[in-house]
Amino acid sequence: MSETIKAKKTRVGSVVSDSMDKSVVVKVEQTVRHKFYGKYIRRHVKYMADDPGNNCKVGDRVMIEECRPLSKRKRWRIRSIIEQAV
Repeated sequence: MSETIKAKKTRVGSVVSDSMDKSVVVKVEQTVRHKFYGKYIRRHVKYMADDPGNNCKVGDRVMIEECRPLSKRKRWRIRSIIEQAV
């Protein structure tokens, strides 16, 4: 019986807060089409992510991946920094 490894969920967003130690808040935006009117609406979700090296700064574009629960609100980890803020 072979075991298959599931791919972890990933999201791309921008860092909106880095005031905590080893943690950042990442805002992920998504455009959704309205069912009736057909207009596109922007929706966003904020995820608390683990940043063990304190490398991320506000404005950075990052990729986060799902992981085991690290604390009460942290279930995501920084996978990579795509673009650094100017």
